[in-house]
Amino acid sequence: MRYVRDMRGYGANPPDPDWPGGARVAVQVVLNYEEGGENAILHGDAASEAFLSEIVSAVPWPGLRHWNMESLYEYGARAGFWRLHRLLTGLEIPVTVYGVATALARSPEQVAAMQAADWEIASHGLRWIDYRAHSPEDERRDIEAAIRLHTEVTGARPTGWYTGRSSADTVRLVAEEGGFAYVSDTYADDLPYWLDHDGHGRPIRPQLIVPYTLDANDMRFSTPAGFANGDQFLGYLKDTFDALYAEGAAGRPGMMNIGLHCRLVGRPGRALALARFLDYVRGHDGVWFAKRIDIARHWQARHPYAAPALRPSRMDQESFVAHFRDVFAGGAWVAERAFALELGSAHDTALGLHNALCRAFRAGSEAERAAILTAGLTPQAAEAQALRRLRDILPA
Repeated sequence: MRYVRDMRGYGANPPDPDWPGGARVAVQVVLNYEEGGENAILHGDAASEAFLSEIVSAVPWPGLRHWNMESLYEYGARAGFWRLHRLLTGLEIPVTVYGVATALARSPEQVAAMQAADWEIASHGLRWIDYRAHSPEDERRDIEAAIRLHTEVTGARPTGWYTGRSSADTVRLVAEEGGFAYVSDTYADDLPYWLDHDGHGRPIRPQLIVPYTLDANDMRFSTPAGFANGDQFLGYLKDTFDALYAEGAAGRPGMMNIGLHCRLVGRPGRALALARFLDYVRGHDGVWFAKRIDIARHWQARHPYAAPALRPSRMDQESFVAHFRDVFAGGAWVAERAFALELGSAHDTALGLHNALCRAFRAGSEAERAAILTAGLTPQAAEAQALRRLRDILPA
């Protein structure tokens, strides 16, 4: 019984990212380039696209071209991209592009403009399609094809990856490929972190994760109860920045992701809100604007991967009991029963494992507990003693 999701993360005391120049917050702008890579009959798909457009209630049209949907995506490539390119290069904002490989291949002038601006072009997969039901073998083939096509189109292989419409196998497959400095298919934290399991409890090559965002993201212009106008977008971005900036000033610097799409925020009335936000941020000291690859390299240098010496949730029963049988003196049964509980990464610290051991102790019979509570020891004192012993074995 092992819970494979990590509900603890960095806990109450995240590491100091030590951003360059002592920055209070790292701000990272992502421009998603998907136009030309979306679902379309022309691309050999079974139905038209229905995701992230002005048609909020769109549904796929099986076997039919959706002319309006196609033209909305075309707007992103034809007009929205260039508006955002002028804005971002004019303000000298570093940008990471999440580039769908087939979309990049259909937009050579836009690719040239990205490269002339020294933007990072990370991979956004082969196609802008949903991979949730793909087999691992099919998804792996698309990952490999995306890398090949990306390299042909841009002249260099991508070093960052974000599928977006991912499967439960995506991060594992990308990590197994071995050539990516970071993966962004998670929204689980305000800081980068290392992942060394595949989401199913099996170990993988340690992979740096640079989390992305779905809240500070213009995609909410295309969702029910999302942003209705540029002022709402601007207000949310400012609140996010102000909160992170204050936390950084208090000694807990974080990272702000901003997700953009050419066909969404590339519209005039929305682009103006983005411009106002960037001007607002540029008026603050202690802000590091960075590409995602810059953040990844910084994290690799300052916080390289280091596996914990002991991970109770990954131990076999024999090792687990051997290590923790004496935490409750004379209570090997406590360790045996704690091992049988649903343990996860949250139990790989002294406090976390203490909780599991106490659960087993509290559920014991009166006779079993009495054998531990000798010399007038109270249950509370036994549990406190157990925590002290665990702190000599495991990290806090």
